[in-house]
Amino acid sequence: MKHPKPATPKAMTDALQHESERQNTTTSKKAPITSAAAWTDASVLANPVTSSKQTKLPALFISHGAPTLAIEQSATTSALARIGQNLPKPRAIVIMSAHWQSAKLEISSNPRPKTWHDFSGFAPELYDLQYPAAGQPALAETLAQQLTARGITCRVNPLRVSDHGVWAPLLHLYPEADIPIVQISLPQHYDSIACYQLGAQLAQLRAEEILLIGSGNITHNLQALRWQAESIDETAKDFKVWLLQQLKTDIPSALDWQQYPNYQNVHPSDEHLLPLFFALGAGQRVSVVHQSMAHHSLGMDIYRFD
Repeated sequence: MKHPKPATPKAMTDALQHESERQNTTTSKKAPITSAAAWTDASVLANPVTSSKQTKLPALFISHGAPTLAIEQSATTSALARIGQNLPKPRAIVIMSAHWQSAKLEISSNPRPKTWHDFSGFAPELYDLQYPAAGQPALAETLAQQLTARGITCRVNPLRVSDHGVWAPLLHLYPEADIPIVQISLPQHYDSIACYQLGAQLAQLRAEEILLIGSGNITHNLQALRWQAESIDETAKDFKVWLLQQLKTDIPSALDWQQYPNYQNVHPSDEHLLPLFFALGAGQRVSVVHQSMAHHSLGMDIYRFD
């Protein structure tokens, strides 16, 4: 994963076969990546687990849309609220946001990440919002050590703040901001396969009551955005229908999403779609939580991966 292979069909098939063999081999030399070492000190837990029975959480892909999502009341925000109410409460969240791109894979170990209003030109009330969820340095350090041991180049970042790809959806998902957050970056050289492989590496965390989230957008062409429009960009709609079908029936084809004709009209750049493949790697079996469009061209779909 230091230098992921291009997303060619053969590379995708080989990667998926290799990952399947890795997950199904009980005698593997490498134990699954786990959070266990992070919980040895009970003081780092915001929500200590009182039962020995563990609930396997899904991985989520959330389309976070515009920063105004944070102050909206819509079908999307209602769906986020329902997820938070219906899922067992996680003891931590590990989230990849489209808005943290980096040269190398980084993991936030900031114990008190500030709420970063990483945008301009919006309503004043947006800049007053705060999401004071704590970080989880012990978990970040544990994951960085285990990934490094597997030859995956990464490092912790003790200064990282929470961008709106993190706090805007979480304001609706967990409005109490009482679940520790570890944000992971999107390396600039990662493609769909690399994100998928990273999600697969961290999939075991789901069995340890840790919620894995990819935060981006299923469609994201800001040039086609129309703020007050009730119309729907048919190009964007057709793309997300196609991609969901691939996710359900042919994962290698989904990973090769740039085969879609004129995909640049939906994703001129790839950073808002790549977190989807992080969530996919952690779950594989997709189900739709929510589907809608906003501002003409922004697909606001939310997917669950089990």
